Amino acid sequence: MTQPPPETLAPDAAPSTTGARGLLASLWLAVKGSTEDLATGPVDRAFLLLSVPMVLEMVMESVFALVDVLFVSRLGADAIATVGLTESMLTLLQTLPLGLSIGATALIARRIGQKDPERAASTAVQALGLGLALAVPLAFAGSFFARPLLMALGAAPGVVEHGAGYTRLMLASYPIIMLLFLISAILRGAGDAATSMRALWLANSVNIVLAPLFIFGLGPVPALGVTGAALATTVGRSTGVLYQVYRLLKGSGRLELRRRHLRVDVSTLRSLLKLSGGATLQSLLGMSSWLVLMRIVATFGSTALAGYTLAMRILLFAQQPSWGLSHAAGTLVGQSLGAGDTDRAERAAWRASFYTLAFLGVVAVGFLLFAEPLIHRFTSEPEVGLHAVRCLRIVSCSLALYAFVTVLPHAFNGAGDTTTPTVVNALFSWGLQLPLAWILSHPLGLGPSGAFIAIAVTYGALGLASAALFRRGGWKLRHV
Repeated sequence: MTQPPPETLAPDAAPSTTGARGLLASLWLAVKGSTEDLATGPVDRAFLLLSVPMVLEMVMESVFALVDVLFVSRLGADAIATVGLTESMLTLLQTLPLGLSIGATALIARRIGQKDPERAASTAVQALGLGLALAVPLAFAGSFFARPLLMALGAAPGVVEHGAGYTRLMLASYPIIMLLFLISAILRGAGDAATSMRALWLANSVNIVLAPLFIFGLGPVPALGVTGAALATTVGRSTGVLYQVYRLLKGSGRLELRRRHLRVDVSTLRSLLKLSGGATLQSLLGMSSWLVLMRIVATFGSTALAGYTLAMRILLFAQQPSWGLSHAAGTLVGQSLGAGDTDRAERAAWRASFYTLAFLGVVAVGFLLFAEPLIHRFTSEPEVGLHAVRCLRIVSCSLALYAFVTVLPHAFNGAGDTTTPTVVNALFSWGLQLPLAWILSHPLGLGPSGAFIAIAVTYGALGLASAALFRRGGWKLRHV
């Protein structure tokens, strides 16, 4: 593998992050892509170079989510409910790419920190092969059973009738979703966050351009309704994957795949399966609990479900930048541990946590004050808007503490400790959030608001528990 020239790795050759000009130069370098060694040196600079493209990547993702729901919301409550129910299925299916991504990022970051790019490339190939082997059969099964799956989730007849095409296409594109997740994780683990950012920007830009064309039609292009949104998303994601594959094969100075890596590496595969198994269970427990929560909300009708979906999309818009900070923390923790610097790993995680806490705190205040006018920009249906405003305001009450829920599990995972966040997720998602949501919604008669209160309580409790467990430091002893 061709190594970057020595001057790109030397701290004194890099632009300073102090002063306006130095900060602007560093920001530009972060967006353009840097080959600096992120496993050593000042945490602040490494965090900036990683987090800026990751935050921009997540901002674009959140813009897409917001624009997408803006288009779909014009089709009515049934279309919004279709998107919400299908996303809940995909959320469950995404436990596999998320689990594999967590394992791949942890291993690749550790190998890059150990200055072992060959094993990092081998890990990437094992992850991609395993991901495709899992995704293809699931895509066939999901697309075939699209209608029964919608009915099983409590969809109204109108939702099933008009939304089955959307659901079928989104489930059929699952291998594309798998590749997009995995390659992004591989690039982030290697420290090449800029390439990952450009791929997601490309995918979402294509999506935003095509979505109104396919949904509402123009000239010879027929109006496909909500199915058009699925088609635009699939084309956009496919474009992003093609760019990612091109960059991996071309090589970026940090990680490059060659013909010699296209073989089964039993040792690497075993390590990947060990980490990814725990991470997949972690994601499955968390995401399946959201599926059950949506089922609880769906018992109150399509308008309640549409309001919940709309509010959670807007919350997703706010949270996406914080996921960029958390991904940066996970990569820095893994690379720092690979370089043998546990103190640096811990500093990176806490730095990311408090930056995220400050950001989400400001966002929460904005939602509490302006929830009503914000929601009314997305729906003209009074009952849908009522549920959405309530959800947004209630969940915002503990949004700041969600910073620890966002960042610290990534830090645990980046260190190779997938057990701790898995156990914590199970206890709080299944032991607190779901029972509380049911009790408040039905026996106590609070309706959908009971589920919204359960989300807020779980955010706060899980955030505090994650911070306390991370401070104990057992994750520093993990070897991968």
